[in-house]
Amino acid sequence: MVRISPVRRALVPVNSEAAARISAPNYDEFQSDREIWEMLQARPDNLLRVTMPHCHVPSLENTGVDGSPEALAHGYQQMRDLEASPLTREVNDLLWVYEITSPKRPMEPQLGLGGCGHTSQIRTEEHPEGVVIRNEGIHPDKAAGRARLLEAIHCDTGFVNLAVRDAHSSLLGGLQEVARSRNCDFAADDEGGNRHRIWLVTDPHEKAVLTSILGQESAAYVADGNHRSAAAASLGHEHFLAVFFPVSRMGLEPYNRLLKVGSIDTAELLRRLENDFQIEKRGSMNGFRPGRVHEVGVYANGEWFVLTVRPGRMDALSAVRSIDADFLQRQVIEGIFGITDARDKRITYVGGNKDAGWLKAEVDSGNYSLAMSLAPVTMDQFIAVCEQNQFMPPKSTWFDPKIRTGLVMSLLDPPNLD
Repeated sequence: MVRISPVRRALVPVNSEAAARISAPNYDEFQSDREIWEMLQARPDNLLRVTMPHCHVPSLENTGVDGSPEALAHGYQQMRDLEASPLTREVNDLLWVYEITSPKRPMEPQLGLGGCGHTSQIRTEEHPEGVVIRNEGIHPDKAAGRARLLEAIHCDTGFVNLAVRDAHSSLLGGLQEVARSRNCDFAADDEGGNRHRIWLVTDPHEKAVLTSILGQESAAYVADGNHRSAAAASLGHEHFLAVFFPVSRMGLEPYNRLLKVGSIDTAELLRRLENDFQIEKRGSMNGFRPGRVHEVGVYANGEWFVLTVRPGRMDALSAVRSIDADFLQRQVIEGIFGITDARDKRITYVGGNKDAGWLKAEVDSGNYSLAMSLAPVTMDQFIAVCEQNQFMPPKSTWFDPKIRTGLVMSLLDPPNLD
């Protein structure tokens, strides 16, 4: 049974204008500190001043060190300023309905139930019966960095995005009923044109109904935020900030690759690819996005090639080995270019907020040797990996649209130093 609890002390924007000023993308949606700094220059009130405080500086040259004592102290002060700001107010014992309407799917908005997930329900080797199932391994240094920020600012600001099957659409129906019953409490648009709307749920009966519906789910799958939940658990917190979305309304975008491997001999590369792929030359088109899984676009030396995985080359019994990102890592990145570690700096992972035209421009500029354009993982593939108690290949799922931070925050009591 999946559990959700209300946020005991929630900090929320006072209205839509405040939500637009405060809300921001998650820290891990950026390619560089420069992008974060530029957003802070354009919108100085946004939550990145708290979650990435080393970038909240007057000039780019003054950018600090992420996670340094100075940055954490600055993040603490920025969080206290936000808490005292006329842009925010505190609400007690809060659940909320979160709707995201994407211009890509305007008639099927993504609806979720927000509140506190329970760290005791996270599935680990020590706790294999846990019903909150992670899709990737945890990097201790990354989780520790998020834990230090959480501990420093005394506030949980980053949602963990969880998917539930909702086989009978009970959760979706309950969320729609709340959304149709009244106007939202506040709304904000993001940089991609997605519309984010929040309905605050404080009525005891409404909370009980939604909690009961979610409790019928046997599992919840972490779509985004593995390290945020791990950070909360490592600090001994009972809860982490979460939103539970029915899978029927969730969307995925590609997670592409750029390689820095020196000059490419196109003829030799194609020869080595032929064993695993059928190859079609597409020439100098601006970009290529695959229309289905097991189809990959490769760009090098001014030309696009479409690779289709040959029948029988993938392990159909393994949910992980049936995913394109894993196959490319093993057969191409490792097998042809000899890069055995997926964390190797010669690989740059590019999320779905950058298109294939952007990949092409990066190769044409000489910054990279080769680009790979992948099809999005399907929700069925994602759940199959979780059900097999395996982890998704690194950087293979880019859920879209992304949850926006700053719309609901969970204020934490400072540690007792007695």
